[in-house]
Amino acid sequence: MKLTRRIALGFMFATGMMASVVTTTTPAHAWEPTKPIDFVIMAGAGGGADQIARFLQSVAEKKKLTVRPLVPNNKGGGSGAEALIALNGASDKDHSILVTLNSFFTTPIRQPNLGIDIQTFTPITMMGVDPFVLWVHKDSGIKTFEDWLAKVKADNGEYVMGGTGKGQEDSIVIAWMEKNFDVKIKYIPYKGGGAVAKDLAGQQIMASVNNPAEAKGFYESGDVVPLIAFSDERLPNLPDTRTVKELGKDFSYYNQRAVVGAPGMSDDAAAYYRDLFGKIYDTEEWQNYMKSESLEPLPMDAATQKEYWKTQVDRHTELLKAIGG
Repeated sequence: MKLTRRIALGFMFATGMMASVVTTTTPAHAWEPTKPIDFVIMAGAGGGADQIARFLQSVAEKKKLTVRPLVPNNKGGGSGAEALIALNGASDKDHSILVTLNSFFTTPIRQPNLGIDIQTFTPITMMGVDPFVLWVHKDSGIKTFEDWLAKVKADNGEYVMGGTGKGQEDSIVIAWMEKNFDVKIKYIPYKGGGAVAKDLAGQQIMASVNNPAEAKGFYESGDVVPLIAFSDERLPNLPDTRTVKELGKDFSYYNQRAVVGAPGMSDDAAAYYRDLFGKIYDTEEWQNYMKSESLEPLPMDAATQKEYWKTQVDRHTELLKAIGG
């Protein structure tokens, strides 16, 4: 599929930002972990970040790619603030890594008192980017985006949606819809996308903008219906679902799925993790996972990741200001 790469906020990235994932064939490392690795996740159990972290852990274990295990550690409190604080203050920086969402950018913007500077974190590997999709329950009577829009307007502020956190990915997309389609939505924040998907399937909320991976099980069982994708092009796994751009709105939004290291991580440890996750990225298992879960590739080296972080902070600052976030 041809990708236009208007990742995250509908802005084109500067020419030359794309680079290959760097892997090595070095048989030995100057540094190796001497104890289990704290694999921090910026969200609760069951969401996209949690699923990805546990899949990466399983591939590393299956392939025997690391001498010490990756130990998933959910810290979703405060829209990911708990995870950022934990990594920022890690006592053992060489054994502390993080699976990120876009809250890696938005939470420090919205909570400046945290004193978090993401530019001090250590870039490891960008594993891909995850699109957003608007979902409703099968029994809602809603079949199209136009049906949904009419229902939300008729409910006049009482239409209930849920999403991960406040002022981060899901709420940004929902706030964008409110502003651009002139509707009011009652938003309920959750700690993770898994709980959001479960509550939509149980009709505790009326709609969500879960990533495809988070809604996949309920979609396959027929409990939820996709209405619109916030992607540059139609998703291969949802070919009948229109994009927002097909509605005449020049907007797309993707969630980064990256691994970063603690601030102050040694160069040798960073090299070890880049090699590890580069090898995982190249496995058949991860490539198949990306296809099945609708992730799109966005490989870049460490220096480009730093540039990407700056771009995303700038763009999210603009978007949060525009939507009053």
